[in-house]
Amino acid sequence: MWKTNLKVLAIALLVVGFYTTVAHIIPQLQSEVPEALALGSGVTPEALVAAGEKIYNGAGGCTACHGLGTRAPNLITDYKGQGAVGARCGTRKPGMACKAYLYESLTQPQAYIVQGFDPIMPDMRKQLSDDQIWAAVAFLESQGGEVDVTGEDIAKSAPAKGAAPAPTGPAMTATLDPVALYSEKGCIGCHQMDGKGGAVGPSWDHIGSRRSAASIRRKIIDPKSDTTKGFEKFAGMMPATFGQMLTAAQLEALVTFLANKK
Repeated sequence: MWKTNLKVLAIALLVVGFYTTVAHIIPQLQSEVPEALALGSGVTPEALVAAGEKIYNGAGGCTACHGLGTRAPNLITDYKGQGAVGARCGTRKPGMACKAYLYESLTQPQAYIVQGFDPIMPDMRKQLSDDQIWAAVAFLESQGGEVDVTGEDIAKSAPAKGAAPAPTGPAMTATLDPVALYSEKGCIGCHQMDGKGGAVGPSWDHIGSRRSAASIRRKIIDPKSDTTKGFEKFAGMMPATFGQMLTAAQLEALVTFLANKK
C-alpha cells in the first residue's frame, strides 16, 4: 500500500512541478500589462491620454490589427481620407458622439461593423478594466480630435451597487477547450483555422508539422522570439500579453492542441 501511495505522491509532485515551471515562464511578460488605473473624478485629459497610449500599444493588443489596413480600420493614421480616428469617430454612427461610439466599439464591437471588415474584434472588457477602456477612448479621441473623456465617465460606467460586475481582465476563464480559446483570446483575428480567421499570422492548420510543442509555447509567450517565413512584414504585430490572458493550464492545453495539428 505504501508503495502505491508513494507512486501517487511522486506523480502529483511531478505534475505540480511541471505547471509551476510553466507559471514561472509566463510572468516575464508582466511589464506589458499596466496595472488597473483607479483614476479619480479629477483626472486630467493628459493623464488619460498617456495611460491610453500605453494600453493601445501594450495590454490592449490593438496594434495587432489596427494600422494594418487589412483586418481592421487604421486608427492613428488616415483612413480613406477621413483622417485619424479622433477626426472621424463622431460621424461614424448618426446621432452618436465620438466617445460614445468608441466606448461601444470597445465593449460591444458587434454593434457596428465598418463596411469591408469582418466581425472579429472581441469585447475588450474580457482583458481590460473599465478605467483602462476609458483611457484608451481618450487616447483614440486625441488622434485628430478633442478629448472629452472625464473621470465621471469612468464612475458612471461602473456597475451599480448590487449589480453583477462587467467582465474585466485580464481574462482568466476556466475553459481548457483550445477551440474556445481561439475565439475568446482573439487569435481568430490573425490566424486561420478550419477556414475561419484572418491571415495576418500563419495558419493554425497543420502547424504541428511545422513547429514543435516547445517552439509553439515559446512563440506564444515571447512573440518576438522568431518570425515565420513569409510573414516578415507583420513581424512584431503579435501582442506580448498572452502570459496574462492564459493560465498555465490553458497555455499547455493550447500548445498540446496545436502541436497535434499535423
